[in-house]
Amino acid sequence: MSNADFLGRAIEQVKKAIEQDNDGECEKAYQMYYQALELFMLALKWEKNQKSKEMIRAKAGEYMERAEKLKTHLEEQNSKDKRKPAAMGTNGKASNGSGKDEDGDEDAESKKLRGALQGAILTDKPNIKWEDVAGLEGAKEALKEAVILPIKFPHLFTGKRQPWKGILLYGPPGTGKSYLAKAVATEANSTFFSVSSSDLVSKWMGESERLVKQLFNMARENKPSIIFIDEIDALCGPRGEGESEASRRIKTELLVQMDGVGRDSRGVLILGATNIPWQLDAAIRRRFQRRVHISLPDQPARMRMFELAVGSTPCNLSSEDYKKLSHLSEGYSGSDISIAVQDALMQPVRKIQTATHYKQVVVDGQEKLTPCSPGDAGAMEMNWTEVETEQLQEPPLQYKDFVKAIHASRPTVSQEDLVRNSEWTKEFGSGESGSLHRVDHKLMFDRGSMSRFEASGRPSAIDQGRHKAFHDAGSHAAGDRSTGPYRPRE
Repeated sequence: MSNADFLGRAIEQVKKAIEQDNDGECEKAYQMYYQALELFMLALKWEKNQKSKEMIRAKAGEYMERAEKLKTHLEEQNSKDKRKPAAMGTNGKASNGSGKDEDGDEDAESKKLRGALQGAILTDKPNIKWEDVAGLEGAKEALKEAVILPIKFPHLFTGKRQPWKGILLYGPPGTGKSYLAKAVATEANSTFFSVSSSDLVSKWMGESERLVKQLFNMARENKPSIIFIDEIDALCGPRGEGESEASRRIKTELLVQMDGVGRDSRGVLILGATNIPWQLDAAIRRRFQRRVHISLPDQPARMRMFELAVGSTPCNLSSEDYKKLSHLSEGYSGSDISIAVQDALMQPVRKIQTATHYKQVVVDGQEKLTPCSPGDAGAMEMNWTEVETEQLQEPPLQYKDFVKAIHASRPTVSQEDLVRNSEWTKEFGSGESGSLHRVDHKLMFDRGSMSRFEASGRPSAIDQGRHKAFHDAGSHAAGDRSTGPYRPRE
């Protein structure tokens, strides 16, 4: 369908709305204005001529203003009707049940919006503690400073010393931004709101910005509170010609609420996460007072990640083995390591499936069967289908299982992502990094051409040269109208 079709239908709908408006049918007029605005938005989307787009935008704004006036008038009328005394029954209570309910003065629309946001409140803690997060010391310290200390020691944050209101976690995908937010939800004795763009975007005109406003109202009512917005770039991209009116209104409301002008926003922290910070609107970026870079984990952090990922699973790995694995996984994100460990954890299962021989072993005084090589002493030729459920003893994890898994996987963070995040950190970062690594812009990282570390964990001469791409460094500091008959503007 062409732009002319949408525009023509919008104009026809506006004519009908004006007729109803002039006849005093406010509710019908409001519905028709709303339908016309949807058609204007579609016409605006397909219009190529810039002057025509400006004209459509101006007219749509005019009709939107009128629709808002009608809506306010209808809400006031409904409010007056609700305040009228109800007929009293013999028990002394309103017979039609129109008295105040348990929600007080909240109207039906506010209840609806609150209901939509109720699922964003985390009632069950994720049970992830600070020590479960490997590395990211800079990010953890910043979050403790903004969340934990103001609650535990409120007397420290008085007068001019106030806790941070906004913290942005940014960096390549899979480096632990959302995982860190779960740790905050567990450790902080606060109401935690976890939202994404899908929670705040509605197909109904004007509802998205009301959802944003209601979210912040709920956070203020339940403070101390934290609002975590994942993938915030989806809501707050840069303003430009191609931006829709709905997106612009959401962004404007978010800016107003984050500023907290005229409201007491103490005790409310906005925590944002993004993989592409350069796509954020400049005004939104400014409202995040601390911008913490979550980069690739360093060697000690990777070693700790392997230990946490293996957990209590039976294995024969020593501390030296974990250290070797941390060297082998240079360039891997936390998510990459988690996937590699998951693959390694499946190796015993695969051994059970492919084994042609089993042997007897004694575990806790019980005889069991475990896969073995045909040449092992006591090996019996059989497959897993012949083993009883209670007799099977899974083979322990071995170092070579992890080496095999790492060799079968590839890091998902590209050199381009590292470079762009590093450049953004230099320009806009807050002076600390969630990791101890940064990238050398002059060296392109080609994982396919890099030789692996030797099994001993000691790099070759070539590896030593190439691994200088990652070295320790800190980040750089970075006119009012009535509800009477409608008269179009000239």
